[in-house]
Amino acid sequence: MSPRSPEVNEELRRRSRERLLQATLELVGERGYDATTLGAIADRAGSARGLVSYYFPGKRQLLQSAVHRLMHRTLEDALECEPRTQDGDERLARAVDAILGLARDQPLLMRTHMAGILQAEGFVQCPEQQRLAALLRDTVLRHGTLDVERDYPLLRAVLMGAVYAMLVPGAPMPMATLRAELFRRYGLEWERGFPPGDGESPGESPAHGRPADFSRYFERSRPAADLDGGTDQSK
Repeated sequence: MSPRSPEVNEELRRRSRERLLQATLELVGERGYDATTLGAIADRAGSARGLVSYYFPGKRQLLQSAVHRLMHRTLEDALECEPRTQDGDERLARAVDAILGLARDQPLLMRTHMAGILQAEGFVQCPEQQRLAALLRDTVLRHGTLDVERDYPLLRAVLMGAVYAMLVPGAPMPMATLRAELFRRYGLEWERGFPPGDGESPGESPAHGRPADFSRYFERSRPAADLDGGTDQSK
C-alpha cells in the first residue's frame, strides 16, 4: 500500500479526536466524571489509549473541550434554525435559550463542566471554546453594542451564572425565572427565542430518561476506506 497523503493523515487524526470528544460526552453523561476513566473513553472511541494523551493534557481538559463542542454546536443550531433571521433581539433570545436549555437537558454534564472551571486548571481556551466565543461575540454585535470587548464577557458571565443557578444541588432556580431575568436585562420579549413550557426544570425535557445521542455534533466525512483504500489506521 502506498503511503497516505498528508491530507488523509490529517483527516484521520481529526476523526480520532472527534471520536474521543463524543465518547467523553457519552460516558460522563452516563457514569459521571469520577467513574469515567481515560481508558474507558479510548475504548468507547475505538482508539489507542495513547491517543488521548496525544490530543489532550488530561481528562479535565478533554471534558471541557467536549462540552464546549456541545455548547458551540447547540448554539449554532439555535441561531441558524428556521426561520433564519438576522434580527439581533431574536438571535440573542435564541442564544440565551440554547445555553439554558443545555443546563435543563444535560444537567450532569453541565454541572461537571462548571465544577471543572472552578478548579485549579481553570478555564480551557481550546479551539472548541474559541468557536463558541466567536458565536457569542457575533450575537452581541448583532444585538447592538458600542463595546463588544465589554459586553461579550458580560454576556458570557451572566449566562454562566444562570447555568450555575439552575444546577445548584438542593437549591436550583427554575429556568423560566432565570430566563425572565435575562430577557429583562437585554430588553427581549418573552415570545422571542424558544419559550419553555410550564413547569420545566433541570433534567425535565422530552429526551429526559433516555441516553443522549451526541452523534450529530460530531459529523464524520467519508468512510476511512474511501480516503485511502484501506481501514482507519489512526488508532
